[in-house]
Amino acid sequence: MGKRPILSLWITLCFLALPAWSERPLPAGNGKKLVESDCVSCHSLSRITSTGHTAKDWKNIVYMMYNAGASLREDQINVVAGYLARSFPPRPTPRAVLLPGGAKVLIKEWTVPTPGSRPHDPLATADGFIWYTGQMANVLGRLDPRTGVIKEFPLKTAQSGPHGLTADKDGNIWFTANFKAYIGRLNPNTGEITEYPMPDSAARDPHTLVFDQQGTLWFTVQGADMVGRLIPSTGAITLMKVPTARALPYGMVVSSKGIPLFVEFGSNKIGSIDPATLQVREYVLPHAQSRPRRIAITSDDALWYSDYARGYLGRFDPSTGKVSEWPSPGGPNSQPYGIAVVHDIVWYSESGVAPNTMVRFDPKTEKFQTWAIPSGGGVVRNMSVTRDGNIAIACSGVNKVGLVELH
Repeated sequence: MGKRPILSLWITLCFLALPAWSERPLPAGNGKKLVESDCVSCHSLSRITSTGHTAKDWKNIVYMMYNAGASLREDQINVVAGYLARSFPPRPTPRAVLLPGGAKVLIKEWTVPTPGSRPHDPLATADGFIWYTGQMANVLGRLDPRTGVIKEFPLKTAQSGPHGLTADKDGNIWFTANFKAYIGRLNPNTGEITEYPMPDSAARDPHTLVFDQQGTLWFTVQGADMVGRLIPSTGAITLMKVPTARALPYGMVVSSKGIPLFVEFGSNKIGSIDPATLQVREYVLPHAQSRPRRIAITSDDALWYSDYARGYLGRFDPSTGKVSEWPSPGGPNSQPYGIAVVHDIVWYSESGVAPNTMVRFDPKTEKFQTWAIPSGGGVVRNMSVTRDGNIAIACSGVNKVGLVELH
């Protein structure tokens, strides 16, 4: 199987959080030999036997492997997906808890052009487009929600694994190459891509990126336990080590005062960076089991985080250190993930329930309201607020990009 390091990395990340079934040999059936030759040759058998999916989801996963360089032919994808679906059906998943309320939303979704693209992060830009990273297809995609037309922009370096997205004031689209250790800039008018390689070989997986008010780019580097700064005018990159080992710096925002803040998915901590001294400071959350994954910020500079491990929504006030938490409607296994703030109302998605949900939380009333994502969601990893106060989402496991219209 080609591109084994990239594929093995993705498989590891994909199944890392899943509970393991007891490892067992592959059952007989049409497609077994293809799995043994084209899947097990790259990663352990337990990576397959420890999970389960529907036929549609298995097909999407096999397409992702194909995009990542598997030696499997495209005309063999249905055979392999069918075998895996028969042999490893879906695991029991908590059902979504749908809570009524006064808010109204309309959720629209569009299928992206490349099968197995795994749209990862969305980005709503000022011109009304919705961008997404096609992580396994090695493209950036641009959706016009007014027409439904999607245009894909191939990256110049193969197997880059585009991940995070943001835009500068000139309309350039910046992304993290999670598999190839660089930050990229796309000029949408010309298609030209500029790459800014990480200056340290340990910084192999840049993750989330965000601009501050001065036009400086800040980013997290998950596996290297680093955060970084990129000066666009010079291309200079500075990397800072996070104090906690295996911290896995993840989601990031910038406060109204220009302070970059991030969550550590590998620990129960939130971090900040002093933009002048580049000193990294950490704040400990009260529960050792907390694993904050994404982060959003309200107008009072309070941080809201999705506690993926415990199934909680959290609020942290950097000025006082006070932490408040609320159990997510879907329960302790609901896996809150992508999160955003619209007019100081908190929105996030529960990725561990079926179907995935959109959750609304009003901090003033402390009331929840939930909606099912029509396609099932397939894990909404991040969100982006549009110019008119709606929410763009990327539904990774079902190969769709969505728009949540708030009414």
